[in-house]
Amino acid sequence: MTLTPDQQPAEQDTAVLAINVGQPQPLPGQKREVLSGIVKHPVSGPVFLSFTGMTGDAQADLENHGGPDKAVCVYDYSRYSVLEQLMNRKLDWGACGENLTVKGCPEDQVRIGDVYELGKALVQVSQPRQPCFKLAARYDFKELPVYFQESGYTGFYFRVMQEGEVEPASALRRIRTNPASMTVLEANRIMHQGRKDAAGMRALLAIPELSDSWRQTLLKRLDKLESGQ
Repeated sequence: MTLTPDQQPAEQDTAVLAINVGQPQPLPGQKREVLSGIVKHPVSGPVFLSFTGMTGDAQADLENHGGPDKAVCVYDYSRYSVLEQLMNRKLDWGACGENLTVKGCPEDQVRIGDVYELGKALVQVSQPRQPCFKLAARYDFKELPVYFQESGYTGFYFRVMQEGEVEPASALRRIRTNPASMTVLEANRIMHQGRKDAAGMRALLAIPELSDSWRQTLLKRLDKLESGQ
């Protein structure tokens, strides 16, 4: 059974409130057809989580979304209230296009490389999420991506280390963390506000679990910074 927003489990600090999947469909308000899998809806039963994502879920833009490093998008329910006030509307599970709506994983408490048990699967934090124009288009609210970047409340991605079945209301248990690693919030600061923070970029690049796409972006940025371009 999928939990409703008013049925948050009080007995555990970290839990999956909803598992959300969706198939690509046209975005509204575009000059040409743009497909996106950002609209997702909760499932009512178990789904299989593979190395590339959940059964029943798909992405339209495979160059920028999905893949092994971005198999599962995660967003913490604690951020919903600010978004609801910002857009003056009530949000349902999966509102930000996330696969997992969770309780207890805010960006300032989750570190790159953290490993979690999720049902019968094993997952690892690979990078923060980078919301794009598709999220703004879904709600016809163009300021939304800017809010995500400036606040750092973006959510994050899991890579899958061990495939397995997951289900709504599963516990999400962190089994490994490195206090010397960087939080998702700090990684977002370096990516979006710290474009001249060479030391921060090097620190982020030193984390072996960081996704390849973020690594390539930071390496290019650091090279330009150091070469004076």
